[in-house]
Amino acid sequence: MDRIAVFPGSFDPITLGHESVILRSLDLFDRVYIAIGHNSDKHGFFSIEDRITWIKKTFHGYDKIEVATYSGLTVQFCKEVNAQFILRGIRTSADFEFERGIAQMNKKMNPDLDTVFLLSTPELTPINSTIIRDIYRNGGDISHFVPNAIVSLLEQKL
Repeated sequence: MDRIAVFPGSFDPITLGHESVILRSLDLFDRVYIAIGHNSDKHGFFSIEDRITWIKKTFHGYDKIEVATYSGLTVQFCKEVNAQFILRGIRTSADFEFERGIAQMNKKMNPDLDTVFLLSTPELTPINSTIIRDIYRNGGDISHFVPNAIVSLLEQKL
């Protein structure tokens, strides 16, 4: 049986931290779904279409990676794609506490689903999409925080 993981998030935009977690997970899993969730509590800064394009461009040539969108519960999406794992990146202890609670609820809803946490690398720990959006919105240089594959695409949108 293939080891399938879902890496859920808004990816608004995808960051070097996301890229690092995904690339490091490829030795662990046979397939990784980068799953852009539609969160009714959040309104994306960048369009879903842009985010899909940027993720596909970032991971062009990686056969193990699929990009998808979903709404509703992550555990339901995992069931739809036959995933046994949810992949999450952890930057800080606050991230861990938040993600641990979600992982435990997901495990309760689907006992066959495990969450795998990968720690961010030290140099990427301060990077998050919220800060990147703020820098971008105010005309700052975000090229040090997003994958090289999408820097020119983001600059074109300014």
